[in-house]
Amino acid sequence: MNLKEKLLSSFIAFEEHVDTDASLHEVRMAALKNFEEKGFPSKKEEAWKYTSLNSVLKTDYSIFPKNENAVELNDVRKYFLHEIDTYKAIFVDGVFASFLSSTTHDGLDVCLMSSALTKPKYKLVIDHYFNKIASQDETLTSLNTAFSIEGAYINIPKNTVVEKPIEIINFSTGKEHALLLQPRNLVIVGENAQVQIIERHQSLNGHPVLTNAVTEIFAHKYANVDYYKIQNDLLSANLVDNTYISQHDHSVVSVHTFSFGGNLTRNNLNFYHFGERIDSTLKGITIIGEKQHVDHYTLVHHGAPNCESHQNYKCIVSDSATGVFNGKIYVEKEAQKTDAFQQNNNILLSDKATINAKPQLEIFADDVKCSHGCTIGQLDESAMFYMRQRGIPEKEAKALLLFAFSNEAIESIRIPALKQRITKLIATKLGVNLGFDL
Repeated sequence: MNLKEKLLSSFIAFEEHVDTDASLHEVRMAALKNFEEKGFPSKKEEAWKYTSLNSVLKTDYSIFPKNENAVELNDVRKYFLHEIDTYKAIFVDGVFASFLSSTTHDGLDVCLMSSALTKPKYKLVIDHYFNKIASQDETLTSLNTAFSIEGAYINIPKNTVVEKPIEIINFSTGKEHALLLQPRNLVIVGENAQVQIIERHQSLNGHPVLTNAVTEIFAHKYANVDYYKIQNDLLSANLVDNTYISQHDHSVVSVHTFSFGGNLTRNNLNFYHFGERIDSTLKGITIIGEKQHVDHYTLVHHGAPNCESHQNYKCIVSDSATGVFNGKIYVEKEAQKTDAFQQNNNILLSDKATINAKPQLEIFADDVKCSHGCTIGQLDESAMFYMRQRGIPEKEAKALLLFAFSNEAIESIRIPALKQRITKLIATKLGVNLGFDL
């Protein structure tokens, strides 16, 4: 029995153990039918032409953990942003870990999707937002919708400024031989509200894990959302991260993606504009080696006039690793005065490293300012020579140049403790101790 057959045969048992109403049951059934018809994505699909899931799907994953697995705080504390106070929604093998978490209902909701999906008091919110911006065509998103039960539920009322960041962390203990996780997050940011969110998926030992995550973010008028994704997992971990963002008038949303670890990582990041004067920022840094594979697939759908979007992705690839950037800017006929920018820069550090880049513009409006660019190259030998002449060792000179290459995304991190953490992660990936923080 392959993984698709295993999932389909497990659905009835899953629903029997889930307290759900009729409307949500219909949503799940429609999503399951879509997955059953289309199956897992393959390289025959244009959006997946550079990434194959075949090797990942051969593993015999447990769909539901056999036991509730606990972890000790000392074993996972280093993965928290412990330098500052944060709200925390922590999950271990897909199960909420209350003793590691710090949730709240005091003026805002930072709690569980399982509560939101099953408790009557949340029904109006779930009916209005759940699965409303997530793609109905992306089969892995449909698979998550069919089996979604747990994750983070964040609801920020209008005019609320969340005073401390929110961390969403999914741990895999590895106590299962192999595990499939499908976290589902719903983030609602009310009019004129502000929030900072950090998301991470982390394995604690070398057993295989496949995480198929979906996050829906709704930014209402004048909302400000600052979202960070830290991907620095073990080489036994595979992640498909589907993020869908709905923006309304004058909202500002930025998403930073830092991809350093894991076997195969696929980031699907989709922005949809439903109003004027919207600002969207997408930035990413990828540093990979060995046989790692990281694929960034981005879409910014401009559906209204006078909006801006800015994309800037940097990728450093060594050994036999593969980096992919497949980014699209889509401008509707009505979206006049759009200002859209897309840039992808890549550095290859070995002859066996691979970059596949496909920047795209689809523009149906005639009064716009849109541009894209892509570079693939190696370190500047003249700059290396200049630094070596001034007594800087080769390893440190190389690291300094790579830091400078990555610096634009690092500079725009608005949480100082996270900025310091990312700087140290990059130094570790480059194998140097530079003795300063960017």
